[in-house]
Amino acid sequence: MKFIVSSSYLLKQLQVLGSVINSSNTLPILDNFLFELDNNELTVSSSDLETTMSATLSIDSTSKGSVAVPAKLLLEILKTFPEQPLTFTVEENNTIEISSNSGKYALAYAPGEEFPKAVNLEEPSVTLVPADVLATAVSKTIFAAGNDDLRPVMSGVFFQFSPQGLTFVATDAHKLVKYARTDVTASQVADFIMPKKPLTILKNILSTSDAEVKIEYNDSNATFSFDNYVLMCRLIDGKYPNYEAVIPKENPNKLMIDRSQFLSSVRRVAIFSNKTTHQIRLKIAGAELNVSAEDIDYSNKAEERLTCDYQGDDMQIGYNSRFLTEMLTNLQSDMIMLEMSLPNRAGILTPIDGLEEGETVTMLVMPVMLNS
Repeated sequence: MKFIVSSSYLLKQLQVLGSVINSSNTLPILDNFLFELDNNELTVSSSDLETTMSATLSIDSTSKGSVAVPAKLLLEILKTFPEQPLTFTVEENNTIEISSNSGKYALAYAPGEEFPKAVNLEEPSVTLVPADVLATAVSKTIFAAGNDDLRPVMSGVFFQFSPQGLTFVATDAHKLVKYARTDVTASQVADFIMPKKPLTILKNILSTSDAEVKIEYNDSNATFSFDNYVLMCRLIDGKYPNYEAVIPKENPNKLMIDRSQFLSSVRRVAIFSNKTTHQIRLKIAGAELNVSAEDIDYSNKAEERLTCDYQGDDMQIGYNSRFLTEMLTNLQSDMIMLEMSLPNRAGILTPIDGLEEGETVTMLVMPVMLNS
C-alpha cells in the first residue's frame, strides 16, 4: 500500500477531522485516523464513537488497503513541512513510512479492521439545506444550548423540519433562541436533537463552503454530507420541551434601541454588578432607558442613560448581564426590539433589520428578581 499526497492538502483535511478526536479515549484505536485507500481515492476517518467524520481526498496511487495511523503524531509532523509531495508507504514491519524531500519518518500503525465501523442508516429521511443557511442557524442557536448532564435534551439544538420551513431551537431554561427559515423547506415533517460537539465542527467548516448539505436522519442517527466530507453522529434521545409554550404572546411594552450602543452600555455597567448574580437593572420611562448595576458587598455601582424609542408603561426589570451580552453579540442587526409584559415574565429580543427574506430570529431572556 503506497500513495503520494500534497502535505498542505493532507494537513488541512486532517485538522478538520482531528477536531472529532477526544483528548482521552476509552478505546486506544480512537486516537488514530483510519486511512482507507482505493486507487486514486483516500478516505480518512476519525471517530469518538458518538461522532464519526470522514473526508475523501484525491491522491496519486494504484494500491488498496486500510491502516490506522496515530493522529497526534501525524498532525505534529505535517505541521512542520513546507508545501511538498509526501510519499506514504506501508512497510512489512508494521510501520508506515513517510518520505519527504528532506528525510524519512516511520510511524507504527494498527490494522484498519480494528477501527469501529460507521453505522449505516436504513431508509433515512433526506433534507437539502444550503451550507450558509445551516452555518447561520447553528451559530445563532448553539450558544443558548445548556450544559446540564441531568437534562441531556437541553444540551443540544432542536431541528424541526416541515414543508412550511425549518426551525432550530436551543435553550438552557434561562435563555432560548429560535431561528426559523421559510425559504428552505423539507418534504416531510420531522424533528431531532443534535448534540453540540458535531454542530461546532460543522459550523467551523460550513462557513467556508457554498455547497448544499445533504442531511439524512432516522430516529437515532444523522448524517451531513457536503463537499468531500461526511459527518455522522448519534442524536440525543428524548422529547424536547414544548418551547412555544414559554414564549409570551402578549407583550405590550416595546423598546427599540441601537444594538451596539445598548451592548456597550450593558458590558460597561455589568463590570460593577454582583459577581454571582451578574444582575443589571433596566429602568424605562418615556424615551429614556436607564441601565444600572450595584454590588452592595463592595460598594460598586454604575448607571448609564440611553435614549430609546419606547411604547408602553414605565417599568423596571432585572436581567443577567451575561445572557443579555451573549444574545446582543450574536445578533448582527443595527436596531433591536425588546418586548416585555411584566417584570417577572420573559423578555423577547428580536432584530429589526439585517435579516434575509424568510429569516426570523427570536431570543427569549428570563428576568431575575430585583431586590428593591
